[in-house]
Amino acid sequence: MVIRGARVIDGTGGPSYTADVAVHEGRIAAVGRLPGGGRRTLDAHGLALAPGFVDMHAHSDLALLRDPDHSAKAAQGVTLEVLGQDGLSYAPVDDRTLADVRAAIAGWNGDGDGGAPVGDDGGDLALDWRTVGEYLDRLDRGVAVNAAYLVPQGTVRAHVLGWADRPATPAELARMKQLVADGLEQGAVGMSSGLTYPPGMYASDAELTELCRVVASYGGYYCPHHRSYGHGALAAYAATVDLARTAGCALHLAHATMNFAENAGRADALLALLDSALADGADITLDTYPYTPGCTTLAALLPSWAAEGGPEALLARLADPDTARRIGAVLETEGSDGCHGVPVDWSTVEISGTADPAHEAYVGHTVAAAAASRGEPPWETARRLLLADRLGPTVLQHVGHEGNVRAIMRHRAHTGGSDGILQGAKPHPRAYGTFPHYLGHYVRELGVLTLEDCVAHLAGRPAARLRLPDRGLVREGYRADLVLFDPLTVAAGATYEHPRRLPTGIPYVLVDGRFVIRDGRRTDALPGRSIRRTPLARWP
Repeated sequence: MVIRGARVIDGTGGPSYTADVAVHEGRIAAVGRLPGGGRRTLDAHGLALAPGFVDMHAHSDLALLRDPDHSAKAAQGVTLEVLGQDGLSYAPVDDRTLADVRAAIAGWNGDGDGGAPVGDDGGDLALDWRTVGEYLDRLDRGVAVNAAYLVPQGTVRAHVLGWADRPATPAELARMKQLVADGLEQGAVGMSSGLTYPPGMYASDAELTELCRVVASYGGYYCPHHRSYGHGALAAYAATVDLARTAGCALHLAHATMNFAENAGRADALLALLDSALADGADITLDTYPYTPGCTTLAALLPSWAAEGGPEALLARLADPDTARRIGAVLETEGSDGCHGVPVDWSTVEISGTADPAHEAYVGHTVAAAAASRGEPPWETARRLLLADRLGPTVLQHVGHEGNVRAIMRHRAHTGGSDGILQGAKPHPRAYGTFPHYLGHYVRELGVLTLEDCVAHLAGRPAARLRLPDRGLVREGYRADLVLFDPLTVAAGATYEHPRRLPTGIPYVLVDGRFVIRDGRRTDALPGRSIRRTPLARWP
């Protein structure tokens, strides 16, 4: 196929240019003025042609398998997602760990198989893998977009220690290091942590450093959700940078935001910290989504001690009136570690989804408003919902700052990540809108980034972080992961009121040379596969 007359934005950040692009057997065969024809020709005059976008922070771990069509991301021009985020995902596991993780992050990914026994094909999705390699093999059966995977440190800790809040013994640490090494050998690109989510948050920095040494030995990167994005955020970032440098490990800062009232206008302090480390030779990148509210589970706001022992132990504590009062007091007066050390303001916590549709009447309301309608304190409403929905509710937290969002997205180490949770009746619009929102709102409408620079943030730079030798650029010999969009009309369709609307102005998306979006509509192609890192070394 020859794509004629496109405005090529090649992913390097350099000037765009008009050219033809030939695609053959899944690769870019030529770029330039191509007088000859192909078996097919696509007239791309008026369209920009860019490398497919890379979602550096995705929560599609089960969604890709449950619904391989995956229009939520394919329609945005995303051709590669990075899964296994925030320290919790579904491999490596044993039966016990899988059951606990499924319960803990049902708000992110749903229950997976509709409650059917593990491995039972009678459900919506049989979770019949156990290792990282087996999970990647499952993706290789065919999905809409490509996917890479991070070994989730919290899952690894749960596998070895359960949900215990204590230091690992030397033997347990050795076992965790081996599980991380196994995952990297099987193709993972690095390791993630969720340091406000149990059980990963129970790990000391010394424990994390030892795991990061393993990651570094394979040429992978460490992707932490930090210990705080609120009170003490800057100190948490600094500690993470020091940890990664001590381990000799590349670092990618997950959803690198500065939230809550105390961090308004403090993005420059974070960027100065990163610039100093980069000037000193540190290997650091980061991702953000172009919105101010955050999104997580309601249970994630609770203090870490309440979750020790796993999801069932947490439910038991919530059911006990005396313990529940203690939890509420910590949340509302001290500020829990789960809520980033900031006392919770229930007027900023909006219910966005529930695991059980029977509780969807809460969706779209803040906890404060729902409590007022019931004539009870907000914590009692939150506790009631957590128990009834078995930790399933997801929430939007309206705690971000637009100035911080704009400042951070301009940084030279920045990449795009949706942090998109696809579950719930009213998910965050970033799940369906992140990439066109960058192009339409922040490039065309606000001029925060140039189009060329933005594409580098969304394609070239993340591919470089993932060390992909043949993706992320429009260049001869590279894989034909491509997106064609109209710079004058591209926009996110998703809004807070209608979060699942697809974008406009993105008529064509190719994955490995096959159309997954053609004329603005999803095709039936499933060319996506796992993207596995070839280890640079073996451990130990």
